Amino acid sequence: MKQFYKSKSLLRLSFLFVLLFSVITVVNSCKKDDDEEFADHVVQFEVKTTTGGVIRAIVTQVGTTKTDIFDPVGTTWSSGEFFVNSSQAQLNLDAKADLPNPDSELVVNLWIDGEIVRTKKMVGAGPLVASIDYSFLEL
Repeated sequence: MKQFYKSKSLLRLSFLFVLLFSVITVVNSCKKDDDEEFADHVVQFEVKTTTGGVIRAIVTQVGTTKTDIFDPVGTTWSSGEFFVNSSQAQLNLDAKADLPNPDSELVVNLWIDGEIVRTKKMVGAGPLVASIDYSFLEL
């Protein structure tokens, strides 16, 4: 009889441990995950040339969305600020300009959250192309 009582008690204890483990697992899985895998960022593309330079084409790409702009007016162009989720992974900016003098400049900038994270400056005369890219993914 005592043996039966011990096995019954052991069964209850085992059941209690399984129940406790299940409750802890459910509670942990239901907690709010504070680590957001992706975040929103404020992004802005910018293209500038020196006086006399003519911007001929600008190509921007956010994720898989590509935009072509031909012959914008003026020596500076800006996309304006917009939000991009870091899940988009890749940002690209390409610009082509005709520059008049050997010391003329074509500058492309990528702003993220109010800071320039990439810039490229080309110096020279004639048609020049500047390209920058940025990835939110950490390799």
